Amino acid sequence: MEQDINLQRVPKRILNSLLASVSAGVVPRAGAPYIAIGRKDEIAALLSDLESVNEGCGTMRFIIGRYGSGKSFLMQLIRGYALERDFVTADADLSPERRLYGASGSGVATYRELIKNLASKSSPDGGALPRIIARWIDGMQVEITATGVEPESEEFARRLNICVSEKLRDIEFLVGGFDFSRVITEYYKAFVRGDDERRIACLRWLRGEFATKTEARGALGFSVSVIIDDDNWYDFLKLWASLVRTMGYRGLIVFIDECVNLYKINHRVSRENNYEKILSMFNDTLQGRAPGLGLVLGGTPQFLDDTRRGLFSYEALRSRLCDSRFSVDGAVNLIGPVIRLRRLSDDELFALISRVTKLYAQNYGVEPRITEDEKVRFLQICLSRAGADSMITPREMLRDYMTVLNLLMQNSELTFDGIVGTAVTLKSEAEEFEEKNDKKVYAPEDIIF
Repeated sequence: MEQDINLQRVPKRILNSLLASVSAGVVPRAGAPYIAIGRKDEIAALLSDLESVNEGCGTMRFIIGRYGSGKSFLMQLIRGYALERDFVTADADLSPERRLYGASGSGVATYRELIKNLASKSSPDGGALPRIIARWIDGMQVEITATGVEPESEEFARRLNICVSEKLRDIEFLVGGFDFSRVITEYYKAFVRGDDERRIACLRWLRGEFATKTEARGALGFSVSVIIDDDNWYDFLKLWASLVRTMGYRGLIVFIDECVNLYKINHRVSRENNYEKILSMFNDTLQGRAPGLGLVLGGTPQFLDDTRRGLFSYEALRSRLCDSRFSVDGAVNLIGPVIRLRRLSDDELFALISRVTKLYAQNYGVEPRITEDEKVRFLQICLSRAGADSMITPREMLRDYMTVLNLLMQNSELTFDGIVGTAVTLKSEAEEFEEKNDKKVYAPEDIIF
């Protein structure tokens, strides 16, 4: 999708990081809209989910695409749009140490990563937990002051206590809500009186950093009936979704990438336990038991379609996520829970390298020594290898293109023909990997375009 943006206004910090990410084949944490080409329908579908969350619904999407097709990029793009629209976001990549369900802390490790990356419009880079609570308390204090009550008076403190209690009352009746509300209340009291030790202890509990209830009681100074652990961390995500709406935000959007790591779990029972957690999330969001919570999961086609180890090996998920028998090949259906990413068209790929060329010129202050015809030839070379018409990905193409631009800028004696040549066939990363292995092995998915 060609975005209506002014490339002359890209901040240097964002621009330099953006091009470095493109060169390395990773998704930029900031600046994604500047190179957003294509995906118009997919973006519209995900933005409609944001509106549903704003109305108090729960949503869940699976973004499915092969390595390098743009899953992570699309998720970061929607994350940026969500922050602009005053949602709170949280994102995490799964790994062997971070799963949706697992013993020895691998489940709660995902929760900790999500809370660490909690972001708001005023804290887009993560670590927003203390700030969003502080904003909430400040907002209540302003409301009470506006009624004419002096901030230092006993009446002000009494009204503030009542206001906090009223706002947390509905949360107390949810699973884990009593202890959650208690810790939030204690955090507020410590914040008001400047007790940093108690405030930090409350933050540790909210981040799931206590291993036992005894340890939590010693740090907090009061007893709690639960701590956030491998079994209940998802329940606390639902509590956060309710709380951030109480705080005045529009909802909580959670992005979980690299779900291929669940597909790679060798132990069948452990793998199915993780799929059971996905089923629980899916049922909660679609049945209205997770108001204000949006979930976006990214994975490869094997993670979804494989009937031996993928989600489709779990019958309850297969029956919910598989295509209808009335589905038509090539027809678009973005209303269902699964979004399968198509290959960008040739025109979109050309627009992408043209956009990157302009950003490259702005960042280095020199016009790249590459003509429009040479850009076309570069794209033709990329498309000339067998299967590229359906399998070429933005990541591999952009990495090669950035290499050409870098060589042309740093070596005045080199020409486009000298670097690329007319008979070169560029191989995809997947092909190079398969040439070294007799059988297909699915490596962990890097953050990709």
